[in-house]
Amino acid sequence: MAAIDGTTVSPAGDFDYERGGAGYALRRRPDPTIAALVRHAIGDARTLVNVGAGAGSYEPDDLEVTAVEPSAMMRSQRPPDRPAIDAVAEHLPFGDETFDAAMASVTVHQWSDQDAGLLELRRVSRGPVVILTFDPEALDRFWLVHYAPELIEADRQRYPTIGHIRDVLGGHSELTEVRIPHDCVDGFTEAYYARPEAFLDDAVRRSQSTWGFVSEAEATASVAALRRDLSSGEWDRRFGDLRNQPFYVGSLRLIVNRRG
Repeated sequence: MAAIDGTTVSPAGDFDYERGGAGYALRRRPDPTIAALVRHAIGDARTLVNVGAGAGSYEPDDLEVTAVEPSAMMRSQRPPDRPAIDAVAEHLPFGDETFDAAMASVTVHQWSDQDAGLLELRRVSRGPVVILTFDPEALDRFWLVHYAPELIEADRQRYPTIGHIRDVLGGHSELTEVRIPHDCVDGFTEAYYARPEAFLDDAVRRSQSTWGFVSEAEATASVAALRRDLSSGEWDRRFGDLRNQPFYVGSLRLIVNRRG
């Protein structure tokens, strides 16, 4: 729990963004390549609800966006002209089919009741439900598993499977394996597939909630092992080809759901 303006605030999901959310607007900016994919998936909607909206990543500028974000810390980092409603995914304060589309960007895994939140997304959207998430069954594709296996396992427990998300939403869903560009500016873990030195930076790790689910000792050991391998050249011997790879397909997925 954290104190905001003298009031004790309990986290709405599995990570305390009141304590750990500072700096997200800087480190977790929308990547243009991924943003274009999300915008295409939303289609010709005019009104959009963005649930678990955070600091506003991937909200299209050309739509009427209603943002929902329970963390005061995250709401404070939003642009002044893009305020967010203080509410949770599990209880959206809107009528049925209020919006042309709904989206949830790298947030479903943090909800206290993921199924309830998914059903609420489907309820309030008369058009597509667009979800950007990570596939827990593909997390170990990423080289970080060799340095921080506890971190990858912790994430595996947090993320619902793609099949489960599709089953809960019902209707028809299309799935895209998202290509992550070499210079991705959205600082999630796989964004640095070709820039391993980034994980030596405390600020980078603080903008990735997953590090909050391993002990300080485990995190310290992981970073120390990576530092040694970067210094000795071992990382480059094993994974160096990634430095010149323009895109990486890891576990990032885009789900576009439509009513049956």
